[in-house]
Amino acid sequence: MMEITQRGSHGDVLTLKDVHVQFHNRLVLQHIEFAIQPGEFVGLIGPNGAGKTTLLKVILGLLTPNRGSVTVDGLPVKHGNPLVGYVPQKIHLEPDTPLRARDLVALGLDGHRWGIPLPSRSRREKVDEVLRAVDALDFADAPVGRLSGGEQQRLLIAQALLTQPKLLLLDEPLSNLDIRSAHEVVRLVSSIAQNQGIAVLLVAHDMNPLLGVMDKIVYLAAGNAAIGTVDEVVQNEVLSRLYGYDVEVIRVRGRILVVGGNNEVSTDLLQPTQHLDSMGGATD
Repeated sequence: MMEITQRGSHGDVLTLKDVHVQFHNRLVLQHIEFAIQPGEFVGLIGPNGAGKTTLLKVILGLLTPNRGSVTVDGLPVKHGNPLVGYVPQKIHLEPDTPLRARDLVALGLDGHRWGIPLPSRSRREKVDEVLRAVDALDFADAPVGRLSGGEQQRLLIAQALLTQPKLLLLDEPLSNLDIRSAHEVVRLVSSIAQNQGIAVLLVAHDMNPLLGVMDKIVYLAAGNAAIGTVDEVVQNEVLSRLYGYDVEVIRVRGRILVVGGNNEVSTDLLQPTQHLDSMGGATD
């Protein structure tokens, strides 16, 4: 683990200390150690197999590390923690799904309970509040299956905000969006972090949409991590040590390309990762 910036204070929302995860004889994560403060936007970047999905499972309390500790707001992580809002990579909705946008969001309040929830003023006000936070009130009563990918992503973020979390985890929220929608989602999440003081950890296979927005980057490769600002982490020497072979970082027209030893642009960062549909041993 290469940590470039100093860790934060006792006011950190999320803290990982010397986290190791091993599946059978394979060490998936080692010496992972970083912290996220209130209102901080952190990008979790890395190629397939780097351990991004495994790390998310650890933070969500779905997987216990073999060594180390993880705390949210000073307490050990646990599954179903209301202080942690989770936005999955994608949900599949048929165009004729008989569900309004606001109904999908409201599942964050009572989707885990049996029966039909009774309408109430307070319930509607809570849903309207988070819809307003993600700028989705204009299509709140539209059928969810007919909304664009970016609009559906806004609804998932709204749903995750219903419990008033201190930490928001987003698993590849940009992977199925066009460039314009991806940048809109990034700006939205950044605004939520700043305005509501929520710590954000966003998983992505391409760092470029997050440039200029991330406060820090956690770059995973080969089970190791480099942590710091983009300028501190994304440089030849740091990434070469992380990957274990020569890597060159090229900046072209405001974008960053990572080039491997064969002088070809690495495709590792361009491949979509596996999200948390499976709770087995996925290690992306």
